Amino acid sequence: MKTLKITLLLAAFLLLLPAKSNAQNQLVWVHDDHVKPAMQEQYTKLAKELADACKQYNIQNTDWIMIRLSNGVYRYVSTIPNLAALDVNPFKALGEKMGKEKLATLFENMDKCYDKHNSFINSNVKELTYMPDGYSINTPGLNFRKHHYFYVTPSTSDAVAEKMKAVHALYVKNKAKEYFQIYHSSLGCEEEYYLVVVSAKDEADYQKTSDETEKLLGDEGAKAMDALFKATTRYEVTSGYAKQDLSYFAKK
Repeated sequence: MKTLKITLLLAAFLLLLPAKSNAQNQLVWVHDDHVKPAMQEQYTKLAKELADACKQYNIQNTDWIMIRLSNGVYRYVSTIPNLAALDVNPFKALGEKMGKEKLATLFENMDKCYDKHNSFINSNVKELTYMPDGYSINTPGLNFRKHHYFYVTPSTSDAVAEKMKAVHALYVKNKAKEYFQIYHSSLGCEEEYYLVVVSAKDEADYQKTSDETEKLLGDEGAKAMDALFKATTRYEVTSGYAKQDLSYFAKK
């Protein structure tokens, strides 16, 4: 996994993004390693070695939740306070403690497991996210993830956000038990989208909670969702599991 570097040009571009992506919303850095099928087992061992080393030395200024997607992508998700945080190499301290050559070899071996990787930034949209117990990228015990992508265009982005706001209001009014996070695409994303992330114990638990929520919201919810889908350019769904043993959260 390699650290993404943001140039001054890209930083300036961020200032031009809509208000939905401003500083009041949590920035999330995402790195995807598209691991080859034959190298999944090897990559898992190496990713665990990296996480374990960070835990052993309690490396600061970094944390991540690892999501293994159903298509074989290993996704690192980290919250960052601002773009300046991307200029800090959190693995510098790790190299000093475990040995620079040993760490370099670890990264080189990880690189051999995939032919493609990419990094990008999403912004959590606080006003659209429904997490009554508080926002967090990590939900221990609820490791299944369902990702709903609602693709938009510059001319439809605000309209889709308004439709999502209507759905959010119904969840709040009815005290729904299906919680979700909503992100807006930002730097490094090829297309603009809103991403809805739902966590559950497993796929069966997700489906059960989803069905119960649909029944709870009734006709009003069905109409709100229909309006959302009609305003959306394209819709895609992916799933995966949070791998707690491959994740790392520093002890403060």
